[in-house]
Amino acid sequence: MEDLLSTPGFGENLFMGSDLPSEIDPITQQISELSKKGYQLLKENDIEGAENAFREILKIEDNNNYALVGLGDSSRKQNNFKAAIDHYSKCLAFHPGNNYALFGLADCYKALNQYHRAIEIWEQYLVHDDRNITVLTRVADAYRKIRDFRKSKQLYLRVLDMEENNAYALIGLGHLHYDFKEYRDALYYWTRMLDLTDIQVDIRVLTSIGNCHRKLKTFDKGVPYFERALAMDPKNFYALFGLADCYRGMNQQYRSVEYWNKILELDPNNKVILTRAGDAYRNTGDYELAQEYYNKALNIEFDIYAVLGLALISKGLGKYEEAISSLTRLKQADPKNYRLYIDLADCYMKLNQKQNAIDILHEFQRLGIKSQAINEMLEKIQNTSTSSPLSY
Repeated sequence: MEDLLSTPGFGENLFMGSDLPSEIDPITQQISELSKKGYQLLKENDIEGAENAFREILKIEDNNNYALVGLGDSSRKQNNFKAAIDHYSKCLAFHPGNNYALFGLADCYKALNQYHRAIEIWEQYLVHDDRNITVLTRVADAYRKIRDFRKSKQLYLRVLDMEENNAYALIGLGHLHYDFKEYRDALYYWTRMLDLTDIQVDIRVLTSIGNCHRKLKTFDKGVPYFERALAMDPKNFYALFGLADCYRGMNQQYRSVEYWNKILELDPNNKVILTRAGDAYRNTGDYELAQEYYNKALNIEFDIYAVLGLALISKGLGKYEEAISSLTRLKQADPKNYRLYIDLADCYMKLNQKQNAIDILHEFQRLGIKSQAINEMLEKIQNTSTSSPLSY
């Protein structure tokens, strides 16, 4: 969402003629013209030309703050953050508190995922300008990245106090609550954002709202947002994935597989999607197609869920011994997956091996992991005679 050219530093004429005295000496005039030229070239993406102009300034005045910031901005724009840090740091060594250098330096550390360092520098900036919304939202975002929920939320809300409908704060609060699995709160902020920009909505807002509904398992409410996103971009991965997963959650497997296959048309070697499509076909009872998709996934790379899918097909076909063998190997690879123990216990019950079913569920309980599904199945088995069918 952020346009770098709208932030302090990139393309900004720092050497404003209106700030100069009415009579200036030729050297100052020359620096002014070179500064204007450098930032204009930077706006036009002529990085080499901009750097040449800034270096001309340094030949005249070797520690000029405008030139050092300009070189920092040029390097930052090329994602050469190490060089940018050197330029900004040199500027700050001779011109402590220079806001443009502080801003650029912090953004470099943010780009390098050094969020603690970025926060430290942005907070120096806020000492001079504590109502700068751009910086406040950046600090809030950095606190979110280091999972400091309280400070991040505090800063975003401070921005909303200053500007009620600030887009960055609304989106940031949505991400913040989503990161901490507070999906209803995330939905509130993203919906506010949608209400503000309904005509020119960002597709990411639509998919984010849809994802909240997926997480809340209100799948039918998520579908319209993903459909709207897909209307804007028919190849959008998140919209296609969201629709496929919503229809899966609504147990509309044929609709689900339609969208899994649309993703595979764009990315045929995506093993995760191949496995999801295999699951959908398995749930419709089309074991042959399901096996085909699972095997395609496994031909790309080992995938535990594809192996699980094949095991469940064996179980569905009544090949319980074969299913037990596969599920046991999976359990060794993923011993905390409670679903494996449930499927194993069910297979044992189908073979009238009640004690083995009980033993496998007890094995999971000994791991010290609480699972209501395991406890409920164990209770049903213990209250069921070996000859009676088990339903759950």
